[in-house]
Amino acid sequence: MLALEIDNLHKRYRGGVQALQGISLGVQEGEFFGLLGPNGAGKTTTIGIITSLVTKTDGRIKVFGIDIDEDFPAAKRLIGVVPQEYNFSIFEKVEDIVCQQAGYYGISRLQAHQSAEKYLRKLGLWEKRHVTAQTLSGGMKRRLMIARGLVHEPKLLILDEPTAGVDVELRRGMWEFLAELNASGRTIILTTHYLEEAELLCNQIGIISGGKLIENTSKRSLLRKLDKETFVFNTKEPITGLQSLKPFEFIVVDETTMEITLSKEESLNHIFEVLDNQNIIIESMRNKTNRLEELFLEMVEQ
Repeated sequence: MLALEIDNLHKRYRGGVQALQGISLGVQEGEFFGLLGPNGAGKTTTIGIITSLVTKTDGRIKVFGIDIDEDFPAAKRLIGVVPQEYNFSIFEKVEDIVCQQAGYYGISRLQAHQSAEKYLRKLGLWEKRHVTAQTLSGGMKRRLMIARGLVHEPKLLILDEPTAGVDVELRRGMWEFLAELNASGRTIILTTHYLEEAELLCNQIGIISGGKLIENTSKRSLLRKLDKETFVFNTKEPITGLQSLKPFEFIVVDETTMEITLSKEESLNHIFEVLDNQNIIIESMRNKTNRLEELFLEMVEQ
């Protein structure tokens, strides 16, 4: 079943600016869908229309088969939203912020407190439940937004750049939480500027550029489109007198670091064979850049 179905979505602002130009996509129930695109591409506008914060010019949207134009209250109960900006009162206590959100969905006070405890514990905020939100760090505020978005147990969770401004350790903790949430059956739509995040979490990727959907496919299929990939190798001994690693292109960065580029037809095993023939012992290796980032930049610049 489709958790979200968007058909020919348009948004034109006064002055003639076309924010969205006929976007159509479907998100299957249980998917972790990444919606990528540069600033101003139309990602947040799309989310705003799904959640009724922005009025569409044309098109149809269904949430688990419910047309939002025909029965938005029913559709809204199935959606949890974590927006880019903090939009809670910083003078209220953490637990109250989450429980009050549950009240908008007709959830009893007892159920609200039980659900709030569940997600505040999972997100490491339970010990902060009685303090006001203004005392929280930026990362804690982000996690509070996620707890609030989940308190009514939505079937579809929409996250608009949820880890922006969060340090690396907290970001990875949030990744683990979101992966567990998706593994439990929750459908998640994620917009992000951290392409490492999308490659790690998402199984489907949509790319918006200039208000148009330029790609919508599985992450695996998308990455197959990469023509070349560059790896950074750290060697055990200094690299001296190296003239060739045919058929591979390479650059010696410093005495113990080199970059090697291979096409999608070539294998890493072949690289190691060539290096072994040159008596070069590798201690570690990594991708030079995120693979999805390389492809993303290539596609949006076309």
